[in-house]
Amino acid sequence: MMALPITVFLLVLVFLISRRRKPLYPPGPKGLPIIGNMLMMDQLTHHGLAKLAETYGGLFHLRMGFRHVFAITSPEVAQQVLQVQDISFSNRPVTIAINYLTYDLADMAFAPYGPFWRQMRKVCVMKVFSRRRAESWASVRDEVNNMVRSLSSNVGKPVNVGELIFTLTRNITYRAAFGGACETEQDEFIRILQEFSKLFGAFNVADFIPFLGWFDFHGINKRLVKARNDLDGFIDEVIDEHMKKREIISVDEDTDMVDDLLAFYNEEEKLVSEDSSTNRNKNSVKLTRDNIKALVMDVMFGGTETMASGIEWALTELLRNPDELKRLQQELAEVVGLDQRVDETHLEKLTFLKCTLKETMRLHPPIPLILHEAIEDTKLQGFNVPKGSRVMINAFAIARDPKLWVDPEDV
Repeated sequence: MMALPITVFLLVLVFLISRRRKPLYPPGPKGLPIIGNMLMMDQLTHHGLAKLAETYGGLFHLRMGFRHVFAITSPEVAQQVLQVQDISFSNRPVTIAINYLTYDLADMAFAPYGPFWRQMRKVCVMKVFSRRRAESWASVRDEVNNMVRSLSSNVGKPVNVGELIFTLTRNITYRAAFGGACETEQDEFIRILQEFSKLFGAFNVADFIPFLGWFDFHGINKRLVKARNDLDGFIDEVIDEHMKKREIISVDEDTDMVDDLLAFYNEEEKLVSEDSSTNRNKNSVKLTRDNIKALVMDVMFGGTETMASGIEWALTELLRNPDELKRLQQELAEVVGLDQRVDETHLEKLTFLKCTLKETMRLHPPIPLILHEAIEDTKLQGFNVPKGSRVMINAFAIARDPKLWVDPEDV
């Protein structure tokens, strides 16, 4: 007799569950159980996503393991993410590699939006990217002169322009961060930087199916430990040298980024020791060595490869378009002169140069996929976006959309 009520109860429960309204997601390719669309991982490039958008539209949905991913090639939806609902999408996606290599998000680029991120941004504005700091790096322009001399000494010979530009941006960024220009030290640091770059972009199944992280199928965990130990050994030595230098001489002029961050670090320590109970000290960032290391990595990543890529593409497009190249040369001759170097005072008058750089950024954005993460449940175009979902804005596809641009592939 008891079997009938239990059976009826189970049938009603199954009916209610089946009638339960499922979250409404945008259209997208169907995935498999558990792994979702992970077999399409090789298509998640700016070119691959642009092609998928032709089938599924300017906003489509993928499921990578347990994580929802929303791909955007529509400027209207991109505006929603970056401007209208910018707080809801204010975080950057964090992988296991990023979390470990940034010392548990001790930097500014990947720190979650909140009081800590705002304070770290304030440190960067005041100490790293201030106007005074930019002016004090005038000696770094020596690197441009070195590159020009290198080109002049190879007139009539083939040169690897990409390699020259990368060396230029590497030297400038390295000198700005550390003050020195030792070639051996630079080579060691670039080796560490390249390993970091590989680990940041490496596929790790545990980022999408967390319980598989214990198995470390790809050997990522061992590489992470070694890479961070290498960075610790390198930057700890640099920080120690800077601290010794501060003890011997007064560092007021010709400082580098590490000097400024250490100065802020020492100022905070003094404030804390004087009165640790004040609201100011409670609300301020207590800068640590890990913060300094993580901020240095932000600057090195942002100032080396992306800048070199942009300059190389600009030269490539000018060589492809000799008329525009001639027009730019004429503007430089008129504004700057043939016997002078371009400096900041000329930039306002170099209108065509600025147009050339903007067009280069349109055709070849250094970061073609802009990644964000939802910090709360929200909606896009009426579709559900759960908290923790990743959003990929395809800047490359938007900048070449024939609906938005006349002859988008042409300069």
